Amino acid sequence: QVQLVESGGGLVQPGGSLRLSCAASGRTFSDVNMGWYRQAPGKGREFVAISGYLGTTLYSDSAKGRFTISRDNATNTLYLQLNNLKPEAPAIYSCHVLPYWGQGTQVPVSS
Repeated sequence: QVQLVESGGGLVQPGGSLRLSCAASGRTFSDVNMGWYRQAPGKGREFVAISGYLGTTLYSDSAKGRFTISRDNATNTLYLQLNNLKPEAPAIYSCHVLPYWGQGTQVPVSS
């Protein structure tokens, strides 16, 4: 059974950085796309970034230039480096591998 477990969230100051991790298990992940999504309270889930299995990456406009997605296929781990975080409502960042979702890790940015 596929499991996705996120970690690395936590309170951070505006302008600060965090590194999120998603530990994947239950199958080989080197041949699938893996992505990060976020959801703020009262809002729908929105795309942040995706790591393609052929090495490509794609970012949302808000993530471009500030966030970096990467993966380690040897350890089945997906990462999201968040830099220059802006003060905004807390959001839960979730890992996604079709059709599975992790529980998410919260990233609140203090004002």
